[in-house]
Amino acid sequence: MKKQFSTILFLFYLWLPFATGNTIVVCPTCEVETIADGVKLANECDTVLVKKGVYEENNILIEKNLTLLGEERPVIDGKNSGEIITVENKYFYIEGFRIQNVGRSYVEDRAGIRIRKSTQFTIRNNEFVEAFFAIYLQNSSKGLVENNLVMAQSQDEANSGNAIHAWYCSYLEIANNVVKGNRDGIYFEFVDNSLIHDNLSQNNIRYGLHFMFSDNDSYFNNEFVDNGAGVAVMYSKFISMKNNVFRENWGAASYGLLLKDIFDSEINYNKFARNTIGIFMETSNRLNIRENEFSENGWAFKMSGGNQTNILTKNNFLHNTFDLSVHSAGSDNTFNGNYWSDYAGYDLDKDGVGDVPHRPMKLFSYVVSSTPEAMVLLRSLFVDLLNFSEKVSPIFTPENVIDKTPLMDPLPVFGR
Repeated sequence: MKKQFSTILFLFYLWLPFATGNTIVVCPTCEVETIADGVKLANECDTVLVKKGVYEENNILIEKNLTLLGEERPVIDGKNSGEIITVENKYFYIEGFRIQNVGRSYVEDRAGIRIRKSTQFTIRNNEFVEAFFAIYLQNSSKGLVENNLVMAQSQDEANSGNAIHAWYCSYLEIANNVVKGNRDGIYFEFVDNSLIHDNLSQNNIRYGLHFMFSDNDSYFNNEFVDNGAGVAVMYSKFISMKNNVFRENWGAASYGLLLKDIFDSEINYNKFARNTIGIFMETSNRLNIRENEFSENGWAFKMSGGNQTNILTKNNFLHNTFDLSVHSAGSDNTFNGNYWSDYAGYDLDKDGVGDVPHRPMKLFSYVVSSTPEAMVLLRSLFVDLLNFSEKVSPIFTPENVIDKTPLMDPLPVFGR
């Protein structure tokens, strides 16, 4: 999948700050004192160079091919009065600013930078503080959002925005950003053929990353930490999810990864550690889930109804409270060739594969899913006897949820 982006990304990487135009200098003591005036005076392909200082401005409209550069991190302060920069043109490049205090709104999605109907744009090395929707990409394509820091202190979903928000876009690259304290760290809706990689998304109220109706995308080498839930991928297909870390996403309805109506996708080489639920999957089909590590989660993997033809293999399940919970009978999902830390079988022929099949679903996990209050009995002798009796003679747990070839040793699956 990565190859399909190489030519396109190479073309717009060549478009760096314009070198052919003039430079207009903006500073508090210069002839041009405001960024808005600098933009008005600029011609196509000019550079507006903004010196260090605090510029109390908003509603800056850019409708020409322009480079906007900050020197020594100038501050654009919106004074909580509305959107700060709106871009409507083909080419645009911005780097080196601190953009703050957009102001919250219950009726409009205000943004620190809004890119509308644009192509071949770059937003790089900026800081956003209390920017509501920090970066809002709308009906745009071939854009790079790189090395930005987005910080907010959102208290609830109703009065907070997303750090990086993309709607009806294509061929985006979202790379090496740090997003903290927003509603969603990164949000994709109707966004296709795009890359999300090497980002840190932490302490966001809802999701670290949120996909809706977006196809042929790839996210890899990201870290999703202590969010309401790590990542939600919904109503999408052909999604590649590799080499990500999902950790410490705790809560009554929190997941490392939530999958809803996902098709023909792959989840490989990820690490799920200390989440309430590592992966929760519902009505998703033909997923290849292999070479991941699930460690110290409440539930490592939960499957509700309507999941078909999914392959779960070569994964490590390490010291989770419950490794697997499946609430659908008659499915053709397979669970073979995984390592389960609570497997109690033996390997007489020393081929690394257990001679006795493993049933990873415990009866008590079925009970807790139906009656959460039963969790207080988790460490009791009664629960051990309950699980053992179900293991010997399965009655309530799905008979086809079985690993016929459990591994004796964990695999070095993460970090490829």
